[in-house]
Amino acid sequence: MKIRVGMGFDVHQLEDGRDFFLGGVQLPSEKGAVGHSDADVLIHAICDALLGAANLRDIGYHFKNTDPRWKGMDSKFFLKTVTEMIEKEGWQIQNVDCTICLEKPKVNPHIDAMKKVLAPLMKIGEDAVSIKATTTETLGYVGREEGVNAYAVALIMKP
Repeated sequence: MKIRVGMGFDVHQLEDGRDFFLGGVQLPSEKGAVGHSDADVLIHAICDALLGAANLRDIGYHFKNTDPRWKGMDSKFFLKTVTEMIEKEGWQIQNVDCTICLEKPKVNPHIDAMKKVLAPLMKIGEDAVSIKATTTETLGYVGREEGVNAYAVALIMKP
């Protein structure tokens, strides 16, 4: 048996009047993330963690933010595609552990909904998807509500 761990990080600017997608769920918010796709920072971090573990580069390599095909794309497509890519290489996702850094809106009330969306895309149980949320205690770009970031760690296995 072979196992690997990958780490992912993503950050997006927040802007008034935009829809806010996080973990495949639209959150009620006055601000939303800015990006070429739907700017789902959590899914992007998970994709990078999975791709890194499988040594398949990063999300920007496979889904360039200059490619018009990905303009406004639902990030769930990226996660589904990344899962298929690593499966093609013989890997199975074992679990992901994620942390979201955001002042508001509060993330905790939406974590169960995110897990219900993300787990089937990765073909794992909801109990294998850990999502945590924190603030930066009003420090930095997150604290000033100018941006959101997410970290993810993924464990993959090749039987």
